[in-house]
Amino acid sequence: MALPQPNQTATEERLTSLTMPDAGCTRKAREAALSRVREMGLPGRRDEYWKYTRPDTLVSAEAPPAAVFHNDEPMLFSEFDRLKIVFVDGVFSPDASDELELEGVKIDRLEDICCKDIHWAKELYGVLEARGQKPVQRPLAALNTAFATDGVAIHVTGKPSKPISLIYRHESETSDAILHHIVRVETDAEVTILENGPAASRFNKCMEIDIADGGTLHHIRAQGRDHQRRAATHMFTRMGSEAVYKSFTLTVNGVLTRNEQVVELTGDDAVAHVSGACVGDGDFHHDDTVFITHDAVNCESRQVFKKVLRNGATGVFQGKILVKEGAQKTDGYQISQSLLLDDDSQFLAKPELEIYADDVACSHGSTSGAIDETALFYLRSRGVPTEDATDMLTLAFLAEAVEEIEDEDLADVIVSRLKDWLARRR
Repeated sequence: MALPQPNQTATEERLTSLTMPDAGCTRKAREAALSRVREMGLPGRRDEYWKYTRPDTLVSAEAPPAAVFHNDEPMLFSEFDRLKIVFVDGVFSPDASDELELEGVKIDRLEDICCKDIHWAKELYGVLEARGQKPVQRPLAALNTAFATDGVAIHVTGKPSKPISLIYRHESETSDAILHHIVRVETDAEVTILENGPAASRFNKCMEIDIADGGTLHHIRAQGRDHQRRAATHMFTRMGSEAVYKSFTLTVNGVLTRNEQVVELTGDDAVAHVSGACVGDGDFHHDDTVFITHDAVNCESRQVFKKVLRNGATGVFQGKILVKEGAQKTDGYQISQSLLLDDDSQFLAKPELEIYADDVACSHGSTSGAIDETALFYLRSRGVPTEDATDMLTLAFLAEAVEEIEDEDLADVIVSRLKDWLARRR
């Protein structure tokens, strides 16, 4: 079916502004992704999965300018021993990065993969993204697969002694970055991946993650600092038997952010936890869209998302649990909640369950409300100033999401950063 003319025009304008890199072993996947983009068209407001978020500035031919924010605050995770991989406006920076060497891990740059005819990532590049296009189309992810200019392939075969840290720096007010990462966690291997930084004026990032039987991946991401930035991110995860995937995202700034997580539990006894906490002030729009598919027996999934909004900020949550026929003993949990600190902010939620098995325990819930006046009165009656009491209740509200982080030291850093953000905006 032909695309509507406005959609077709916008799509071709965006495609004309981009150049496909020399593709090497990824050429076939890139060309297939480009065909998907042309067939689907880039998203518009009439698309069901974009009705709460305006995609205009994410699909325009040129990136809207975004001021670079400078301060003396140290970058998140700087106190941890980690393998640092730095991208500046979407371009790998060898001078700022560590040597890409770590026991139990093999790391290659995307451009190095493209120069080889044979590489393990060839069998994965674009594959999970293509699988994630059904039943919901995700054209920005296909655009990424076709035109990504940089990224890394991380092959985990053991249990490295420290996390791998992907750091995104923003230095140009008109940067338009497209990064694509590939992660393969082998049987019984385990790794922690950290991500942080504003990345670019406009950021399109895709990460494809394949976790083999018994493999474990912990993912902690922080998006913040530069407020005028825009981002659309996708994470596609496929899990084998007894695999574990736990992903947490903190967002504290950004005029527009859309984070999508697509998770397939294809092996029995797999566990997937996806969570997020965001605090927004003023011109702030944050969208979490999650699709988890249970396609195996005795699997567990959790979605825990908390948003604190004020001064006209907007939060969006779209979450779905799909339980396929035969996926018995599924345990699926989903909760999305917002704390509105004034009457001008709004929270838009669309929780969904679609179940084709009869022996499952699935639940979803979504609530939105103000600060608990009784709890606030109690704290004030004990001598706690109103602003301090409000911050304490706000952090307590976000706690369920932050507690999804297994590493207590990393969780403490996230809580500390939230405290600093709240203190600056009193």
